[in-house]
Amino acid sequence: MTYRIRGLDPAPYLPLFGLSDDELAVRGIVRMTVNEKPGFPCRVTLEDREIGESVLLLNHVSHDVANPYRASHAIFVTEGGTEVAEFVDEVPPVFAARVLSLRGFDKDGMMADAILTQPGEAEAGIRKLFDNPEIETIHAHNAVRGCFSAKIERS
Repeated sequence: MTYRIRGLDPAPYLPLFGLSDDELAVRGIVRMTVNEKPGFPCRVTLEDREIGESVLLLNHVSHDVANPYRASHAIFVTEGGTEVAEFVDEVPPVFAARVLSLRGFDKDGMMADAILTQPGEAEAGIRKLFDNPEIETIHAHNAVRGCFSAKIERS
């Protein structure tokens, strides 16, 4: 069994890059300057951003389904970041230092199982959930703040 983790497509965010703070605020988006690392994980690059970089804090629908598990939460996107990360059979560095909530969903988008993993345990948790043949995708969330981190798919 193999799996793939990809960062989010940056296309929806491109029109936001370079807007003024007021223009962003009208859209419910906040520009922030990274002031600690780790602490500002970009969902496109799947990396914690460097101190001094500009990121956008915005709402993202991570599980767009017509059932009770539809989900959205705040995420960071690097302003100007367009290089989409992809990891096959390995976890991105952004998972390394975090407690993760891994949520396994079936073909109908219903949650079939979920587990918490401690720092360094994400790979084992992903494989454990994918041992369940009903699980088609896994959503990783940062357990402390609850925000969506990445989608994991069988490949």
